[in-house]
Amino acid sequence: MTREARYKGVIDWFQVNMPVAESELHYRNPYQLLVAVILSAQCTDKRVNMVTPALFERFPTPEAMAEVEPEEIYEYIKSISYPNNKAKNLSGMARKLVSEFGGIVPSDLDQLQTLPGVGRKTANVVGAVIFDKHVMPVDTHVFRVSARIGLSVGAKTPLQTEQQLTRYIPEELLPTAHHWLILHGRYVCLARKPKCDVCGLTPWCAYFQSTTRKNAKK
Repeated sequence: MTREARYKGVIDWFQVNMPVAESELHYRNPYQLLVAVILSAQCTDKRVNMVTPALFERFPTPEAMAEVEPEEIYEYIKSISYPNNKAKNLSGMARKLVSEFGGIVPSDLDQLQTLPGVGRKTANVVGAVIFDKHVMPVDTHVFRVSARIGLSVGAKTPLQTEQQLTRYIPEELLPTAHHWLILHGRYVCLARKPKCDVCGLTPWCAYFQSTTRKNAKK
């Protein structure tokens, strides 16, 4: 199977079976999404959503968060992974957002990445979800699922995966495709034991085809 055929099959299946694919993080504005994505690093969206209501009630704006020390932010996020570092990043992010961007989350991806705690993936998520940028954020789910299906080949880093995905996926579909792969990895293509028996992508999946061939030889 050619890569073009694999991509076409996967995209066509998702468009039919998952026409609506959105972030599972709870947010009401760009500031809230930015905070939630920073908190979601190496942490589940479910856990983040448990923490953010109280956090946003206390710090409804970047200005409110910028006024306090990281120690106060920590008290609201201490059940999150790496709370000390994330509290410092949130504090620094809010202060820079206020001092350099007037409290407005910038739409420019390079400017976003100047904020503490915001790397390429986080900037791409905010860009894709809020500003409909034609980018492909690559987290652990996207990295794993892309390799397993065969959408990425030999990619050693998230950037290499991103480059391959953006080459083959039509740019207008990239923001949605990001969520397709995340949700598929979260609920079907699990890290330790993928649910191939209920997966609709098996006709195009390199992992499933390889496994099937191995089992047939036994």
